[in-house]
Amino acid sequence: MAQQEKLKPRLVVIVGPTSIGKTELAIRLAGEWGGEIISADSMQVYRYMDIGTAKPTREEISLVQHHLIDVVNPDEIFNAAMFAKNAGEVIEALNHQKKPVLVVGGTGLYIRALLGGLFECPDADENLREFYQAELKSHGKRYLYEKLKLKDEKAAALINENDVIRVIRAIEVMELTGESILEKQKAHRYGNNLYDCIKIGMMMERDRLYAQINQRTDKMIADGFTDEVHNLLNMGYDETLKPMQSLGYRHMVDYLHGTYSLPETIRLIKRDTRRYAKRQLTWFRADKDIEWFYPKETDAILKRIENFL
Repeated sequence: MAQQEKLKPRLVVIVGPTSIGKTELAIRLAGEWGGEIISADSMQVYRYMDIGTAKPTREEISLVQHHLIDVVNPDEIFNAAMFAKNAGEVIEALNHQKKPVLVVGGTGLYIRALLGGLFECPDADENLREFYQAELKSHGKRYLYEKLKLKDEKAAALINENDVIRVIRAIEVMELTGESILEKQKAHRYGNNLYDCIKIGMMMERDRLYAQINQRTDKMIADGFTDEVHNLLNMGYDETLKPMQSLGYRHMVDYLHGTYSLPETIRLIKRDTRRYAKRQLTWFRADKDIEWFYPKETDAILKRIENFL
C-alpha cells in the first residue's frame, strides 16, 4: 500500500509549434484510450477569443473532454502558476478515475511549471518596476526589448518583444541578481518531478509548417477573425490588455484602427506566426526528454505511448 501511494500520476505530454496538428493527434489518442485533454495554451484560457487562438471546435470538444479552455475573461489575470495549480487539480481527479491524461499545447512555460513547479526568483522591486514602466511609456516596447537584448541576449531570443511583462521581468531579474532568468530556470531545472510522463514532440519540414501556418491564417480570416476582435473591443476589452496584445489580436486591432490594410495585416500575422513557431521549437528542443515524431508517424506514436501506459 505504501508503495502504491508513492506512484506518480502518469501524463502524456504533446508539444510542438503552432499549426502543426497537436489538437488532431491528441483527440485521436484520447479517443483511443478514453482519456481527457488538458490544454497547455496561454491564450485558449480566455473566453471570447476563439478564432485567433485556434481553439478546438465544438465538434472536437464533443468528441473528447477538454480542460482549461475558457476559464477567465480577457481582463482577468492568468499565469503559469495558476495553470499548474488548476491543471494539477484536474490531473488528480482524472487519476482517481483512472483516466489517461493528455497535456497538449505550445506554451512551454506552462508545461514546465506543471511538470516540476516554478523556480524561485526575487520578488518584484517596485522602484525598478516603476522605472521600467516609465521607460515603456516614454520610449515604447521596442526600446525595452532592445535593452533586454543588451543585458540578456539569450532571454531576449526566447521572449516576444510584445510581451512587455516578461521583458520587464527578465531585465529586473538580471538587475537584482546579476544572473539571467534562464540561468535561474536552468539551476532549478523544474526538478520537482511531480508526474511520471512521456513527452511527444511534433516536428515537420520548415516549408511545410510555414505553408500550414499560412493556410491557418487564411482560414482564421475567412472564419471571422476581424469580427471577433471588433466584438472584443465593443465588449470593453481594451486593446492594451495582455491577451489583446498577443499574436494576431494586436495585428487585427491595428487593422481596425486603419493602421494597415487587410492584405498587409494578413502578411504580418503570417510572418509573426512563423517567427513564433521558430521560438517555440527553440524552447522545446532544449528539452532532451522530448521524443520527436512527424505528424504522419501516428502508428509509431501510438505504439510508443501504449508501451508507456
